[in-house]
Amino acid sequence: MEHQADGATGASERQKSYRLHNVAVPARPLEPALYLVATPIGNLSDITLRALETLAGADVLACEDTRVTRVLLDRYGIVNRPYAYHEYNANEVGPKLLAALDQGKSVALVSDAGTPLVSDPGYRLGQIAIEAGHRVVPIPGASAPLAALVGSGLPNDAFLFAGFLPSKDKARRDRFAELASIPATLMFFESPHRIAATIVAAHDVLGPERRASVCRELTKTFEEFRRGTLAELKAFYDEGATVKGEIVLVIGPPDAPAAPEADDVDAILLALVKDMSTGKAATEAAKQTGLNRKDLYDRLLELKDRNEP
Repeated sequence: MEHQADGATGASERQKSYRLHNVAVPARPLEPALYLVATPIGNLSDITLRALETLAGADVLACEDTRVTRVLLDRYGIVNRPYAYHEYNANEVGPKLLAALDQGKSVALVSDAGTPLVSDPGYRLGQIAIEAGHRVVPIPGASAPLAALVGSGLPNDAFLFAGFLPSKDKARRDRFAELASIPATLMFFESPHRIAATIVAAHDVLGPERRASVCRELTKTFEEFRRGTLAELKAFYDEGATVKGEIVLVIGPPDAPAAPEADDVDAILLALVKDMSTGKAATEAAKQTGLNRKDLYDRLLELKDRNEP
């Protein structure tokens, strides 16, 4: 794959720059590597200086859609020529990008929006580059799942991004059932014409009181966070609201199970210790109750002492 082969060397060097507030900023040379560059998910101002420098300085720039990427490049005065790399031409273009890496060139990869390799065809290229021993460098930035998470108001100490949900209702419900008990906030990409049916499925499988947020058009002019229980969201979408734009559905974790009563814990311990050692009984009781093993072990010793003649 040739890149900017035409033109004098001086012209080529001058092109390796980006523009901020009408000031041209030179892009420093990049080391040979595959650079995975995050791009804005809506607002074009949401791009890092490091990303701009990488897009301007890369020997080869690959993207999902050249028209989309060209808008970003024009905004920041970057004249680097983008080449299309997507699921339909990956078998043809992928080897050319790897050949460029083999030749010691720097290759930058972007998706249409957000972080490459997150639910897009770039994953395979990154995997092959790693297997071939090439350096892979993430250039972090905008991410729709993370933007949705922090704006949802739901717990963010543990979270699971589960990508796109199945399009068929049964498969979608089965997927919710698989994830129902995971003690983490769940995040999904969903299309506007399926969001109502998805909320109904989540309501039926995960329960009406589970909290959720439909995060739409993130960072764009009509950004919206619709928050509530799944019952409240179901009622809203049951009214036939017209939904447009890209969506991230965020669903909070399940409620923690109620701690068992002390008498029930004692009964479990005494039943278990009839068939196993004190240590094993405490371990099994911890699995069944979710309580601390050491506390259960100490409690079992107390019970044994109390019941001895």
